[in-house]
Amino acid sequence: MNPNSRYGISRDPLPVSNNDWAIVYAGFIIMLLCFFILLCAYSVKDRSKLVRAARSFSMAVGIFSGGQRFESGEVALPVAPDMVNIDSELAGIYSNVQEMTSELGMENGVKVSVSEKGLILQLSDRILFAAGQADILPEARKLIEHVGTIVANHPSYSLRIEGHTDNAPIRTSRYPSNWELSTSRAVNVVRYLLDKRIIAAERLLAAGFGEYKPLFPNDTPENRARNRRVELLFFRNEIKKVVQ
Repeated sequence: MNPNSRYGISRDPLPVSNNDWAIVYAGFIIMLLCFFILLCAYSVKDRSKLVRAARSFSMAVGIFSGGQRFESGEVALPVAPDMVNIDSELAGIYSNVQEMTSELGMENGVKVSVSEKGLILQLSDRILFAAGQADILPEARKLIEHVGTIVANHPSYSLRIEGHTDNAPIRTSRYPSNWELSTSRAVNVVRYLLDKRIIAAERLLAAGFGEYKPLFPNDTPENRARNRRVELLFFRNEIKKVVQ
């Protein structure tokens, strides 16, 4: 019997895992971060500022860094993809594009998304062009000018314009195939931006993919309409290494 036990019950302390403190600490940090983001969400209208604040806080406390472990523990915290994959400047572009589409009343036929490539503004072809044509509609010029201005205000980003069609064949003297039609549409958007001197030529790219990159099977009129589109990709410029 343990002499220190009055009633024969051992008073030896229970074994404690060396990692228990890390689990408690992780839970505390997660709750603190959620509280911090909630406060920012109520007080900050600019989403880019909210993202910058959250990223700064995450670096200060050592989380959101790809699930790295603590220096003295075995607990790995999960990554928040929306916070890690989008930088503050791209968040600003996202906000600008959303404001632009709302201001122009063009929510229908427009989709904005973010991928590892950058920000993608997807437009139905009917917004920019008449059926089977590559001449920019007069009512679409303001939209293109707005897009160019957004890119011009973010010098570390460039713009790639992609033309896409459905698989319905087109055989005209001007556009013998969907290759020519999709490419002409992309090139005409680039040419318009250059003619307006909104953005430098080296920050613009044009590509036509015809019917070969569909979003949906071309098996219904609705799906074919979805595949007829122009995609504007805002992507970060590559840092050129100078060899001395």
